[in-house]
Order: sequence, then C-alpha cells, then structure tokens
Amino acid sequence: MDLKSKLAELKQQAMKKIEEVNDLTALNELRVSYLGKKGPLTEVLRGMKDLSAEERPKVGALANEVRDSITALIEAQKERLELEKINQALADEALDVTLPGNPVSIGERHVLTQIIEEIEDLFISMGYQIIEGPEVEQDQYNFEMMNLPKNHPARDMQDTFYITDELLLRTHTSPVQARTMEQHDFSKGPLKMLSPGRVYRRDSDDATHSHQFHQVEGLVIDKHITMADLKGTLEVFAKKLFGEDREIRLRPSYFPFTEPSVEVDVSCFKCNGQGCNVCKGTGWIEILGSGVVHPNVLEMAGIDSTVYGGFAFGLGPDRVAMLKYGVDDIRHFYQNDVRFLNQFKVKG
Repeated sequence: MDLKSKLAELKQQAMKKIEEVNDLTALNELRVSYLGKKGPLTEVLRGMKDLSAEERPKVGALANEVRDSITALIEAQKERLELEKINQALADEALDVTLPGNPVSIGERHVLTQIIEEIEDLFISMGYQIIEGPEVEQDQYNFEMMNLPKNHPARDMQDTFYITDELLLRTHTSPVQARTMEQHDFSKGPLKMLSPGRVYRRDSDDATHSHQFHQVEGLVIDKHITMADLKGTLEVFAKKLFGEDREIRLRPSYFPFTEPSVEVDVSCFKCNGQGCNVCKGTGWIEILGSGVVHPNVLEMAGIDSTVYGGFAFGLGPDRVAMLKYGVDDIRHFYQNDVRFLNQFKVKG
C-alpha cells in the first residue's frame, strides 16, 4: 500500500475512534497515539525518504492535512466533552431555588432595654425629654446638690465606688437632674425630664442585688406643682406598664432630696390585690420612690424655691422586669444566656 493510501486509511480510522470516544482521558490517549512521536502518522512520514522528489511534496502536504484534520477533531471533541462534564456537574450540584431557606436567627433588644424604652416612650408622649449624663461623676452633683453634704448619715444608704475623694461611680441618675436644673432656662417653659442609665453601688451580688443596675428617674419643675400632679403621673405610668386595672398607693418615706417623700406601691398584677407569693400576701408591690423636690435641691441649682416647685421619682427597670416577667434572680439579666433572653423577644 502506498503512502497516500496509508494516510487516507489512517485519517479515516482516527476520525472514527475520536468521534466514538466519550472520556477526556481516552481522548488524550488517542491524541498521543496518533500524533505522538511513536504514532502511525510519524511512521508514514519516515517513509517519505524513499519517495521521488516529485512525490515527496504531494505526500507531505497530504500528511499535514491529515494531521490538521485529526488535531481539529480532537480539539472539537475535547471542547464537547468538557462542556458535557460541566453540564453534568451543574446538574448534580444544582440548587432548588424554590425550596424554603434555612431560618436566620435575628438578634433582639435586651429585655432591660425593652423595659427602659417602653418607659421612655410613655414619658415622651407626656412631654418629657430624655437626658443622659456621665457614669463617672463628681461628688458635688451625686451627693451635695442632692441635699447630701459631706458626713451626712444618709450617704451610708448608698455604699459608693470612689475613684478619688471627689470622683466616683454615680450611685443614682439624680446628678443628671442636678446638671440639667443648673442649665435650664425657665423663661422657655417648665423642666420635664427623664434620666435613664446604669448606676453602681458596693453591694454583694445575689438574687435581688447587683453592684451594677439600672435606674430611671423623672423630674418636673414648674410653678404650682403639687403632690396631686405626682400621683396622677404615677397612676398613668403604673397602668401603662402593668395593666389598666392597676391601682397605686403612696406611703410616707424619707429621701434627702424630696420633702415630703413617699414610697409607691402598685396593686399586685398576679392576684389583683388578693394576696399571693409575688406580693407576699399584702396585695401590693413596691415599685418606686418619689416625692416633692426639696427646696434645698432647688436652691443649690440656682432655682428660686419660693417661685418654683416640682416632683421627682425613681425606679429600677431591673426590678420592674423581674416583677413583670416573674424572674426570680436579677443575675439572669447579666449572664447573656440566649435561652433566657429569647423568652422576651418582641412579638410581631
């Protein structure tokens, strides 16, 4: 068989095998088999040395044509097989976009933050402004301007974290009120403010006490303010926070910065005043302290106590949350246990 016939047969044979192959590895083996240095095409080309000068160019051109045809078919087949491989992978790994996704757990405001914001929203609706102040405070604002001069026995009621003799961690949010009274311009209207924030006292942590806790204090200063204004305000607060059928009662007490001073109880929201373990059988639960602002506090802030008067109240959101949700240990609020905190997610 002459070289031209061998080349034609080689081309036909190679084309058939290449078209039938369905594997990239096998295709590569065919490429090496036909086009490699030891392949049949190379063998044919070695026989060209025996051809005449006239035949050699013709056979050479035919050999190049066969090589190019085989190479082109191999490349086309390779492209087809790679595309099939990609399509198969896509089919095997396809995502069904119609399936529901995995639920994503979304964070929620801390239960104490929720309580504070609920209180803030109520008093904002009553015309109060929310004012915050520094947690590291001067003795002057924390004690002296609250009618607690140095060596006053009532200072023992608030065991204090002192940084220096004149610098401390505030024991209540009252210093925010002192600072605000100093700066308020009464020619522009009365002062109605709420001061929420963290406070600190040297206390042993247990189920009902913490060295760090929260307070929300309210203050109103204007002409002709009476105890009746205070009681009406606190009734609205109690009904909003604990339920519309709640009642309050005022009991005489003592605070250095108010005179007269009262403790405020709310009728038990568990037993409706019948007596239970929550209210310790009394039908009432103590929720806050309040009173008429002491004239000394007004005068030290530069306010004429013969013209202006006011009332103040203070409560602990931590205690309110414990009462409202039946939590028996204040430490739960600060341990960041997600299982505990998830109970207080806002519905809707």
